[in-house]
Amino acid sequence: MHTFRERRLQTFLQNYQNRARLVISCPDQPGIVAAVTSFLYEQGANIVESSQYSTDPEGGTFFLRIEFDAPEIAARKEQIEKDFQTIAQTFQMNWRFRLHNDMQKLAIFVSKEEHCLLELLWDWQAGELLADIALVISNHEYMRESVESIGIPYYCIPVTKERKEEAEQKQMALLKEYKIDTIVLARYMQILSPKFVAQFPSRIINIHHSFLPAFVGARPYERAYERGVKLIGATSHYVTDDLDEGPIIEQDVARVDHRYHPEDLKRVGRIIEKTVLVRALKWHLEDRVIIHQNKTIVFN
Repeated sequence: MHTFRERRLQTFLQNYQNRARLVISCPDQPGIVAAVTSFLYEQGANIVESSQYSTDPEGGTFFLRIEFDAPEIAARKEQIEKDFQTIAQTFQMNWRFRLHNDMQKLAIFVSKEEHCLLELLWDWQAGELLADIALVISNHEYMRESVESIGIPYYCIPVTKERKEEAEQKQMALLKEYKIDTIVLARYMQILSPKFVAQFPSRIINIHHSFLPAFVGARPYERAYERGVKLIGATSHYVTDDLDEGPIIEQDVARVDHRYHPEDLKRVGRIIEKTVLVRALKWHLEDRVIIHQNKTIVFN
């Protein structure tokens, strides 16, 4: 008997077997949209969604995301990419072309807090998170039962200051073995080394329990309480070598007041954290996020 997720996934793959998306960034100039849409028309494509943005029409950067349907797109993908090279070179494009049904392989990193992990697993089981959660890696044993009970491998790799490099080597070996595309830090309370981050540029998504740039680093809720804030929030961002300074994908907030103690702030914050992380991850998986300098363009 197929699970609800398997049935929903099968329906999705069938309904979108001829859909693809094209994401572009390049120096802004006249004719970009005309060239791209004419090319897609020649491929028999029907555009179903199109979003564009320019930082400055005079000498700025142009961004474009197009979803389209085209007959037998999977079989033609390699040839279409080859044919598109001429346009890409003409307009100096950075671009990626992805089939709608090409699901990324995810690795989720977690420590002791369970709320973000459980939200990701729930969405995955419900068929709402269209990705392959290949494994979960933790520096604690706490979530093993919850993860393995739904058939996802769980690896506990303890991390200490003295053996941090060794732990990361084990983690990277697993990521290579499972051919991971994107890493999700679901309240993983360890700082990744520059060497580790360099292996997955713009492919590590973190949730920080603060409305960045406020309260970077540890104990943000306690520091927010001490500061007497009236808003608390959470921020999902790409990981870079600078702690909590990577390009921001999504944020949200909730109003609080003087009656909220640190534990109250944490309780409200957990709801924001899991919502923001899932939202950011879905946009990333759908190629709705384009990084520009240390910011993002998000076509949500």
